[in-house]
Amino acid sequence: MNILKYIAFVTIFLLLPAFGYTEPLGSLRISWIEGDVQVMTADTGEWVPASINMPLLDGDRIWVPEGGRTELHLRDGTFLRLDENSALDILAVENDSFQFYLTEGRSYTNFRGLKGSLFQIDTPISSIRAYDRSNFRIDVTLDGYTDISVYRGYIYAENRDGRTRVDAGKTLSIREGTYPELSPLPPPDEWERWNKERDRRFVERRPPSRYLPNELQAYSSDFEENGRWVSTSDYGYVWTPTVIVSVGWAPYRIGRWVWIRGDYVWISYEPWGWVPYHYGRWAFIPSIGWCWVPPPRGAVYWGPGYVGWVYTPTHVSWVPLAPREIYYGHGYYGPHSVNITQINITHIDIHKVVYKNVHVHNAVTVVHHDTFVKGKHVDVKIRENPFLKEKISLGRPDIKPEKATFMPVVKDIPQTKRPPEPIREIRTKELKEKRPLVREKESSVFRPGSPSKEMQLKVREVKPPEKGAPSKPTGIKQPEREKIEKPTYIRPSGGGPEIIKESRPPEKGIEKKPVEKGVEKPKEFKPAQRGTESPKESKPAERGIEKPREITPPERGIEKTAPAGKAIEQPREGRPPEAQVEKQGERRQLEREDQRQRKLKEIEREKEKSQK
Repeated sequence: MNILKYIAFVTIFLLLPAFGYTEPLGSLRISWIEGDVQVMTADTGEWVPASINMPLLDGDRIWVPEGGRTELHLRDGTFLRLDENSALDILAVENDSFQFYLTEGRSYTNFRGLKGSLFQIDTPISSIRAYDRSNFRIDVTLDGYTDISVYRGYIYAENRDGRTRVDAGKTLSIREGTYPELSPLPPPDEWERWNKERDRRFVERRPPSRYLPNELQAYSSDFEENGRWVSTSDYGYVWTPTVIVSVGWAPYRIGRWVWIRGDYVWISYEPWGWVPYHYGRWAFIPSIGWCWVPPPRGAVYWGPGYVGWVYTPTHVSWVPLAPREIYYGHGYYGPHSVNITQINITHIDIHKVVYKNVHVHNAVTVVHHDTFVKGKHVDVKIRENPFLKEKISLGRPDIKPEKATFMPVVKDIPQTKRPPEPIREIRTKELKEKRPLVREKESSVFRPGSPSKEMQLKVREVKPPEKGAPSKPTGIKQPEREKIEKPTYIRPSGGGPEIIKESRPPEKGIEKKPVEKGVEKPKEFKPAQRGTESPKESKPAERGIEKPREITPPERGIEKTAPAGKAIEQPREGRPPEAQVEKQGERRQLEREDQRQRKLKEIEREKEKSQK
């Protein structure tokens, strides 16, 4: 009989999903969104709306439609931003290496990796690798024309004919059928200025935090921008938010539980809601309010959401875990956690499982089963605290996910914002087979296992005007385009947290007024174009229970930042006057739009032929 029990236990264990995703899930997230940005993951199987603070993994895809922008934040502090009409595939997420594929559009990277790390971005006709800290931009047009501009540090660029190093102050233009051209940087355009302003605000001016473990220093700006540190007798220094906090607010309330790679993962719609919900614990201190307690140094583990659960056939409830309380999860999440896939949970006395925060007013969140699964608001009428009445659940709710459960946010996307057909047809697996991640500097991406050859270049220098002579626009001459080629797409040869009614994540940033000296005030949203209602306060519920509130976060998340006054651009060597570059930029934009329209017409003609 004992043997049969053992076999049954091992069988159940093997059938449970493997959770080797713990580390990668905390490696990469969406940190900023504007517009109808979309993602396609292994779980969704289709394009769905993206959300701020959504974790990303290898194999995931991102589409930024017209009028949109987005920013990815890597655990090493690197920022990767995408402009409108950009398509990006995530090919590899490893301990010290990341690989992406930019099919079209433009990206900007502020690479902050440590020594020995690698950041690789491939395009239809090139591969770009960064091994040391650097800032660079990549522009990919529909006809495969690629510009690589380096603002700080250096990168290695390779095409099918060879490899070269591109240093700061240079632009490398690559196009099939002609020699690549190396030239000085053009004057900054709006995309470059916008990225550099974000760098100044969130990267360069970011002071290291004395209160965060080293593993979380890359996120210190989230804390400095959105809250304050307070010294306490019980927990040392803790952090309390001062942005989007209203009466009745509690942790794990504004967001949604989403099924990602075999577990329910909390996706917060708050701009600071990455680290405080996936690391550490929450405590309630009467004189301060809710406070986030950082994890101990040397014990920093990403988790899907540190809460305790109670669920019934009709309702799902959760409460934030206090410091040193046990988290029961499907994997190992550091000290004060239990991997329930490796123990017999029937041996745990659930009557001894007591959560301190269940006695805090409004700490417990209760949602209807349909709200949890489908994201649709359903009124909840619960008078008693579920944690004091119902059986506590060890681990996540045993609720089968449905289609909407995979969506970071439940909302409709206009058909005009959907990815074009050529983007939808790309297969990430085939891209990975064609473009390997290559760590060795001297090795070739296009010929794996072989050393790369030196790239033959055309070098174009811009001479400064003679002393005393009037300045004339010199510009950067782009290689002639004898004909416009068809678009090139690589094809391998071989209230309550659950969308409280119409809960939406911010899509554009948050501008905040400074707190007056000696006075702590919640900071306000300042959308760029129109005002946003502040979250409505809910009526007090029974002690310890918070019913879902109808919260409508602003449509726009983190606001585009711009200098208060006119930014003074430092002159850069060899840059032609801005007027000429603006004309070049307008001309290039018109070319791209013309190419896109022609491609769409070709697709329509092909459809008409097939129908005939």
